[in-house]
Parts: sequence; C-alpha cells; structure tokens
Amino acid sequence: MTEAAGCTTPASDGNDPYAPAADIFASANFRYYARLRELLCSYLTADNINSVDQAFLLADTAHAAQKRASGEPYIIHPIAVATIIAQMHLDAESVMAALLHDVVEDTAVGDEELERRFGYQVRELVEGVTKLEKLAYHDYREAQAENLRKMILAMTKDIRVILIKLADRTHNMRTLGALRTDKRKRIAQETLEVFAPIANRLGIADIKTELEELGMAALYPMRYRVLKAAVTTARSNRKEVVNNILETIKEKLKSAGIAAKVIGREKRIYSIYRKMVRNELQFREIMDVYAFRIILADVDTCYRVLGQMHNLFKPRPGGFKDYIAIPKINGYQSLHTSLIGPHGVPIEIQIRTQLMDQMAARGIAAHWSYKESGSEPVSSASQKNAQQWIKSLIDLQSSAGSSLEFVEDVKTDLFPDNIFVFTPEGKIYDLPAGATPVDFAYALHSDLGHHCIGARVDHHMFPLSRPLESGQSVEILTSPSAVPNAIWLSSVVTSRARSKIRQYLKGLRIQECVMIGRRLLQNTLRGIHLEDISAEQVDRVLHELNKEDLNSLLVDIALGNILTVQVARLLAPGNTQETGQPVTGTGGVPYTFAMCCLPIPGDEIIAHVAQGRGLVIHNKNCRNLKELDKTAGRFLEVGWDLAVTSTQEFKSGLIVELENRQGIVSELSNAIDIAGSRIESINSDVKDDTTLLINLVVSVHDRQHLARVERRVKSVPNVRRIYRRR
Repeated sequence: MTEAAGCTTPASDGNDPYAPAADIFASANFRYYARLRELLCSYLTADNINSVDQAFLLADTAHAAQKRASGEPYIIHPIAVATIIAQMHLDAESVMAALLHDVVEDTAVGDEELERRFGYQVRELVEGVTKLEKLAYHDYREAQAENLRKMILAMTKDIRVILIKLADRTHNMRTLGALRTDKRKRIAQETLEVFAPIANRLGIADIKTELEELGMAALYPMRYRVLKAAVTTARSNRKEVVNNILETIKEKLKSAGIAAKVIGREKRIYSIYRKMVRNELQFREIMDVYAFRIILADVDTCYRVLGQMHNLFKPRPGGFKDYIAIPKINGYQSLHTSLIGPHGVPIEIQIRTQLMDQMAARGIAAHWSYKESGSEPVSSASQKNAQQWIKSLIDLQSSAGSSLEFVEDVKTDLFPDNIFVFTPEGKIYDLPAGATPVDFAYALHSDLGHHCIGARVDHHMFPLSRPLESGQSVEILTSPSAVPNAIWLSSVVTSRARSKIRQYLKGLRIQECVMIGRRLLQNTLRGIHLEDISAEQVDRVLHELNKEDLNSLLVDIALGNILTVQVARLLAPGNTQETGQPVTGTGGVPYTFAMCCLPIPGDEIIAHVAQGRGLVIHNKNCRNLKELDKTAGRFLEVGWDLAVTSTQEFKSGLIVELENRQGIVSELSNAIDIAGSRIESINSDVKDDTTLLINLVVSVHDRQHLARVERRVKSVPNVRRIYRRR
C-alpha cells in the first residue's frame, strides 16, 4: 500500500494505483475531498478508492448549483458525512452512500442511475437514509414520525443505514448555527430524544457524546455556556489532585509488574447536566468525584488490577459493577468501582481491555469496519445486542398502530440502564431499569405474558406492577384462561410488552366495534337486511370508500370515522330519506353549521365528518376545507330543502371596513335593522389609525336576503368595503 500522500497527487512514474483520475482535479471542490481521500487510502484497496472517486464526481456534479444555509458549497456536507464514516473505517459502499445520500432527494439523479453505476447495495443504503417523498401529512409530528419509522425499518435490513444517518446528523449538528432559532431547537430536541439514544443503544459512544454536547449547546445555550465555564474552572483548580492520584495508581501498577495505560476521565457537560437534574445535585457535588480509566491487555489482568485498586484505596459499599461478565444492554464492557481516595476524595475507576475501549467508542460500527483480508469481523457483545434489538424493532413494526405509536415505542426502548434477572433454571435476561414481572413474562414468550396471573420473586409472591431489581430470580405463574389487563400498560416499560398488550386489546376492541358497526348500519338501512345486499354492491362500496373488507368498514362506522347514513345511502340508494330538516342528505343524523364560514340557503354546501363533533356543514368555498382530512368517508354530499328553509333564519358572517368616526356603528346597526335583519354578535378591530374592521354575525333567510343587508350597509357614509366571512 502506498503512503497517504500518494492518494492525492499522482506518482512521478505514473504507476501509483491510488493516484486520482485526472478528471477529479477539474473539480473546484477537490480540495475538500482530498483529506477524505487520504483517510480512505489508509485502509481501502485501489479499486475501492476508484469507486469512491466516481461517487464524489457524481455528487459534486449533482449538487453543483446548491449552497448550504451558511453559503458554502453543498458538497461540503456529503464529504463531511463520508469523512465521519471513514473515521469509523466502514467499507467502500458505506462511504459511497454517504457521499450520495442527498442526491436522490435533492437533485435529478434517480435510484436507477445509482444502482447502474454503483450497485444495488449503494442504492439500498441511499434509499434508507433518504427522507420520505413530500406527501400530505396532518402535521409536522406525523411527517417526522413517518420519516423516523422509515429510517429505523431500513436499519433493520442493513445497520449501515443508521450509521450513515448518525454521521449525517452529527455534521448537521456541527453546522446548526446557520439555521433559524426555532428550527435549530427542533433539530436539537430530536437529536437528544432519538439520535443520541440510538447511538448509545448501538454502543457508539463517540457519536453519542458529540450529539449530546451539540444538542445541549443548541437547545439550552445559556445553561451550556455557564456549565462549560464552571467545568473549565474546576478542571484547572483540581489539576494537582488529579495528577497526584494518577501517579499513585501508576506507581501501584508498576510495582505489581502490570503494564497499563492510565488516564484521567473527563466528565462531559451534558452528562453533568443530566446528573444535576436527575439526582437534584449541585455542580460541586458532581465535580468532587475524580474519574480515571485503566486500559489493559487482557481480561484476566482487569480483575487483577481491580484487586490492586481495592488494596490501594478503600472500596465504597455497593460501588462495584462488573460489566465484563454481564455487559450492558448496548454491549458495553468494563469494570466500574467507586473508591475513597486520599483525604476522603471520592474516586471512580473504569478498568477495561484495549478492545473493550475501542468497542465502547465505536460499538456496532466496529462490526462493519473494513477488513483488508476479507475475513469476517470478530463477533462482539455490542453486535449481538444490536441484532437482538433490531429483531425486536421488526416485531414492534408489525404490532404498532401508527407511525407515532411506533416511534414512541422505539423511544421507550432506548433505555440507558438495565437490570439482570434470572429464570428458576438460572438463565439470565437483561431488561430495562424499572421492568416488572409482566415485562419479564413477555421477554420470555408472548403467550407467557398473555396468560400471566402472578409472579414469584426469590421464592416469594411478588406484585406484577412492582419493578424488579438486578440479581432476582423470577418465576411466572400462568393460567390458560387468563388474558392481558389494560392496567398493565401503566406499569410495563419494555416496548415489546406494551406493543403485545396493545395488540391483544386492539383485537378485542375490533370484535366489539364490528358488532356495534353492524348494528348501527342495520338500523340505518330501515328494513333492508345487510345480508340481502348483493356481494357486488358491497364490493363497489368498499372500493369507493377505500376499505379492505366489510369488517374494517364496520369498525370505522363504530368509531365514528365514517357516517352510517353515507354507507347506507351507497348500499341502498333511496332508502335513507329524512324530512323536516333544512339540510337534506344527512340521513337524520344531527349536524351543526361551521362557525368559520356560516353557510346559508343558496350556498353550495358539503358535510364534513369531524372527529368528536359529528357532522359539520361547510360552505364549499370555505378556506378551512383545504386543511381538513380528505380521506374517503370524511365528506358527505348534502343540499338545502328550500321548502323548510323559507320559514327559518340562519346566521351569516360579514366583515365591514369603515372609517373610524363617531356614531358610525350606530348607523350601521340601523341599516341592518331596516334591511329586516338583526345583529347576533359584533366585534371590532383597528386596521390602522383611520380604519376600523367590524366583524358581524347577522340573521338572514338566504343569500338574497344577505345581499339586501350588504346593499344597506354599503349605503352608510364612510363604509369603504363589505365582504362575507369565508
């Protein structure tokens, strides 16, 4: 392999396999790419480097006209993302996908071209990282939840998707300062709630730590600055104490003949902040603890060093944790011990091997590290745990009712701490902190959870809602007739248990809804039996309403998502007539008039099925209709019964723009009275120094009557404009 310098400048003899192609030098942005290329040359083959070069050229061309919010060339972003991926020593496909991760979403380059030029794997990785198409969602939360769902499910197929996404988010967080404050805070919040915990769950401490620090700096800038200044001051004040303890530890290990690397471990600002908030501690109480890390050659030496440290300093009761024998849920391994140092100074020491230290920093990313020999990477605890978590995500996806529910379940599954409990046979299971016997039952098997009636913990009866503790032996008691209880949802903490309970209860609810929906529909059909309607007619209606089968239609009727009268009218036209109401076509269902547009006879109207409000009659020109759910079954065609409306009054909204002079409101009221109407409500607002806006609700019979009212109001001196509220 050539030296790194040979990667960016052609060799003098022209035979350097790592030398860039001549067309790369034509790019004005090659200077940004050169550093990444040097890094890649340290571990990729010449053929792989050539493929990455081609990916850079395509990305550079595709993004040529684009700029970042900071004004820099857009290509800087994909190069930075690819650099983070290269620092993890991931394979060439990952680096190419990082360079190309925005081309499908933001440029004219399509999926087919990516696959043709770089292969199926690169296309799949780019698709997994790319956001959803710009579809219509009810709100930002729903769209963002669907994006996260897509990304997480893509991760279940190939873990490299989330590694690229984490690198993408890391660079976005580094350059967050160019964005608006509201957008900056929203992205930072999402980073702390989702991306940093995912990095932690996959054991990638380096990225997790950076995301947390950057997230806090963006979300709580003042707190971050204050804490950073306090940490800097505290570190300088305690430098002598740290050096003394460090030298004492080194001398002890040297006298025992143990080769080790000993370093002082710095506390991160976000970690300090979290501890202060969670444990209600003062800054001084956290910074009073002195932390060190000892890195060794093998596991046996770790336990020998633990004994040496306990001989050197007195151990604190309950202050020892063995994460080597029982790794954390994200695969992290190390020995942790709390000690009382010289003059009563609290000391925390982490003891681990070199491999464990690398795995703590890179986690699952180490599994994808490029191996020149082509051999399989060594299996690790983080890899096994990540695979188990990914399997649980697939189960979650199948049972989640919506994107929001799925993302919430994933969030609850991103626990930083865990406990270890045993079956009566001695098999160990790791669970999130706070897990109950019900969580344990569902971790063993879904049927065991469904039929759980009690638990014995350490041979004693134990409440199903009480949290378990590490080291306990748990036996689940079952009964064939037992079923899940909705109350369990308030105490379980694992997403698996929560989703399985919801899924079971949802199944029961659906059966009830089918019965209720059938009864409601049968009553509305007025004498026609549902069974007598032809299968062809039922299929036509299901197709029109975009329903899979009759049961799903009946469930929507029971839940109020679709009006019974609308379904009855489609199934049996002419069988759902109603009389005596000013609005026809409602099937006798109670309704209200929309306050936003206040429709009156003569207007074209439509009925909207509003969740929790029933049927609401809107003017077809109402602006709010554009924002309403356009799902099939949400709207009902209705009309006016003029024979009924002629004897009734309706409310209509008017906006009057007039000069602000004394007595004009009184003249306005007289004009409306002369037109045979009356004011139901009146509000005023100031448009400018000389102009008032009067918002009126008046009573009228129909559009013709409203036109007469408008003419009378216009005749009032100093009225500039009058128009109807839409």
